Amino acid sequence: MSLVEIKKVETKKDLKTFIEFHYDLYEGNEYDVPNLYSDELNTLSLDKNAAFDFCEAQYFIAYKDGKVAGRVAAIINNKANEKWNKKSVRFGWIDFIDDIDVSRALLKAVEDYGKQKGMNEMVGPLGFTDMDPEGMLTWGFDKLGTMPTIYNYPYYPEHIEKLGGFEKDNDYVEYFLPVPDAIPERYCKLAEMVMKRYNLRIRKLTKKDVYEGGYGRKLFALINDTYTDLYGFAELTEKQIDQYVKMYMPVANLDYITVIEDAGADNKLVGMGITIPSLSRALQKCHRGRLLPFGWWHVIRALKFNKTEGIDLLLMGVLPEYRAKGANALLFYDLIPRYQAAGIKWGESQVEMESNAGVQSQWGAFEPVNHKRRRCFRKSI
Repeated sequence: MSLVEIKKVETKKDLKTFIEFHYDLYEGNEYDVPNLYSDELNTLSLDKNAAFDFCEAQYFIAYKDGKVAGRVAAIINNKANEKWNKKSVRFGWIDFIDDIDVSRALLKAVEDYGKQKGMNEMVGPLGFTDMDPEGMLTWGFDKLGTMPTIYNYPYYPEHIEKLGGFEKDNDYVEYFLPVPDAIPERYCKLAEMVMKRYNLRIRKLTKKDVYEGGYGRKLFALINDTYTDLYGFAELTEKQIDQYVKMYMPVANLDYITVIEDAGADNKLVGMGITIPSLSRALQKCHRGRLLPFGWWHVIRALKFNKTEGIDLLLMGVLPEYRAKGANALLFYDLIPRYQAAGIKWGESQVEMESNAGVQSQWGAFEPVNHKRRRCFRKSI
């Protein structure tokens, strides 16, 4: 039996090897949606990711018979641990060949790192923050992945079960949402009633609103208010918000972003829906996560020219006191006609806690189909 060797990522070359392994392991897979290499590099680099202001991490690569056989990131989010009164080390960016010795060695490396740092539990898959992909796919392996989520082979959760000591910490569900031919009449009536009764209004943003009017920052600030009680969430810092505005807003199609304001409260921002054309097929055409030589064209076609039939419901949030008023209905009252006009046939929700009935109830206009499930695991160490 060959021994598994675990090496720490210590150089830029090591980090490149760490990132490249996913492209090797999933080359030709019809369901995996690889991240852009540049995005992975920015997220994993100490000097580029604002989350390192409150996170610490160590990356590990597994070798067997002289070949790369797996990878994993050990992450401690000190801010989230303080908020939730935890001593957790997270494991993320976990990939491995179908070899139990490899997966065991990788997770043992995370466990040892956590113990050295005074942690008493290991949880994952999780990233630095909720803005990173989370949860291991446990059902829906024959479904196309999405840019914001993780795809993994069916043997991954099988290894977790065989290794022992792990238990369910949180389960997520994802929904396939066929775009209706017309907005249901009851949905229209609800949206119009909510606007009239509570003095709410739909607003479409311009580039000027985003940058000069501060709405780019307001959107991410609203995430802090609406996501605060979600599993493992830690509020985005001012530095992170600036980083995300710079990363995402320049390429956003503002037709697919809708905000809700309370006209009776100085146009207070109370809800938002950030949706983007599905980039799944476009990213699959970016060779090994590169935009050059031709990947950029496929991404631009999807983002700017609607050359896709899908939409990803990336970030949806309404302040708690406005959810009970039915304010969520305004988002799709505005967005569904835009999807129809662009030829969008389906949407896909991103990960949502299986217990979050409030979020799941807003998909009613789409006749939702739960087509994927994923899990975060926990182990005492």
